[in-house]
Amino acid sequence: MAHRIVSETVSGSTCTSQRRGFVRLLDKLETGDVLVVTKLDRLGRDAMDVQATVKRLSALGVRVHCLALGGADLASAAGKMTMQVIAAVAEFERDLLIERTQSGLARAKAEGKSLGRPGALTPKQREDVNQQFGAGISVSALARQYGTSRQTIQRARNGMPIIAPESLTPVR
Repeated sequence: MAHRIVSETVSGSTCTSQRRGFVRLLDKLETGDVLVVTKLDRLGRDAMDVQATVKRLSALGVRVHCLALGGADLASAAGKMTMQVIAAVAEFERDLLIERTQSGLARAKAEGKSLGRPGALTPKQREDVNQQFGAGISVSALARQYGTSRQTIQRARNGMPIIAPESLTPVR
């Protein structure tokens, strides 16, 4: 019996139809094959996507077994029920994680904490960049001088707002 192993490192939260490795695998599967997944959440975290994937594979004559479920055939009656419960719980956990993350970000913002990556230039440096640019110094030379990218210098030159760490208010 021939064995083919396909391993991919794409997140299970990505729909199977958008995972290149999985799409390539589908092209190679034949009637009678068994697709073995280590854990159900590796197949997908969205309950609907997991169910659709198993149904699609079943229609092709491919059985799906999950090692974490004792090698259960997910197309069997017991496997379908187990899969639906576990997939629903995984989706619920994912939604809770998103809610907690959003809540934490909102709380941090309300407390005045700085969010995101710190700016490459301070407001004073941005002012200096504009003065030097007005004096004819090139964007490339300013980027080298301040140890930053040309894009950062161009944003400073164009007066795009920055977030001042101490106030979290736009500064021009």
